[in-house]
Amino acid sequence: MAPNSQNIVKSMLRAEGFSCPSCVGKIEKQVGRLKGVEDVKVHFASSRIEVEHDPEVVSVDDVVAAVGKAGYKARASAF
Repeated sequence: MAPNSQNIVKSMLRAEGFSCPSCVGKIEKQVGRLKGVEDVKVHFASSRIEVEHDPEVVSVDDVVAAVGKAGYKARASAF
């Protein structure tokens, strides 16, 4: 949890490499471990990842790296 919820922003990412719904849990677990991440939701059908985070603590690049650590590719996306 981020210490100050006033700094929380929502970032949207597009993911590649989804093959089954179990991918959702792997990504949510890996991204959710990052300090500064308040919430993460992975949408299997649309391959979108929504992350609520404190950008002063964790960047979008950090989130992309965490998705990569889970075995998938991601990139920042517009809503």
